[in-house]
Amino acid sequence: MAKISIIGAGPGDPELLTVKASRLVTEADVILHDNLVSEAILSLNGHAEKIYVGRKFGDSSNQMDRQLRINELLHEHYSQGKNVVRLKSGDPYIYGRAAEEARYLSERSVDFEVIPGISAALAAANIYNIPITERNKSNAVLICTAHTADYSFEQLNGIAHMLKAGNTISIYMGLKSLHRIIPKLMEVCKDPNIPVNAISNASRSNQQILSGTLGTIEALVAERDLPMPVVFIIGADPILTTNNN
Repeated sequence: MAKISIIGAGPGDPELLTVKASRLVTEADVILHDNLVSEAILSLNGHAEKIYVGRKFGDSSNQMDRQLRINELLHEHYSQGKNVVRLKSGDPYIYGRAAEEARYLSERSVDFEVIPGISAALAAANIYNIPITERNKSNAVLICTAHTADYSFEQLNGIAHMLKAGNTISIYMGLKSLHRIIPKLMEVCKDPNIPVNAISNASRSNQQILSGTLGTIEALVAERDLPMPVVFIIGADPILTTNNN
C-alpha cells in the first residue's frame, strides 16, 4: 500500500540515518528533498523520482506558495499509489516545517509517519566533543534560530538570560546575524570569555569547527570563509582531542 514518510536525514552522513529511515529511503518511489540533504543520502536510492523542493539562503520565493506546492505533491503522488518520502535535513520537527505537512495530510485523512533524525546541534556537539549538558555546569540546552534576532527583541533577550544563567544555547542559521546576536549576548552576560563554537557542515567530509569566545567570534568568523550550514554552540568548551580541527 502507498504511504508517506516524513524523514529526518540528519546532518548529512548516511551512516547517521536511523535504520528505519535508511530502509524507507531505499524503498521510496518518490523522494521530495530539501536543499541540505546530502548527495550521499540521495544516492541510497537509484530508482526513485527525486524532486527538489528546497530553499537556499537568500531565496525570495513566497514561502506559503512553496509549502502549499510541497503539500500538494505529497498528496498527488500518494494518491497515485506510490511510496512517498519527504526527506528533510536534520530532524523534521526542528526547523523542518514538518508540522505544516503533517496538518495538511491529517486534514485529508492521509496516513503518514514521521521518522526522527539527528539535528545539527546534536551532531556537532557529539562530533566535536562539546558537552552541551554536564553535571554542575549546564542542566539545559536551548536550540533556537537566529531569525529571532530579526523580529523579536524579547525572545533574543530571553535567550541571552538563559546563557547568563549557565545554560548552553545552540543557534541555527546565525552566520549572517552575528552582528545582531553577539552584542545582545554581551550586553546581558557581560562576559566576553563565554565560549562560542561555529561548526560548519557537521558530519560531512568538509566539516570544520571554529572556536572562540563572545569577545572574539565575530572577528574570527570574518577571517575565515565558513561554508553554510553553520550551527553555533555557545556556553561550552570542546573536550580537545585529535579530531578537533
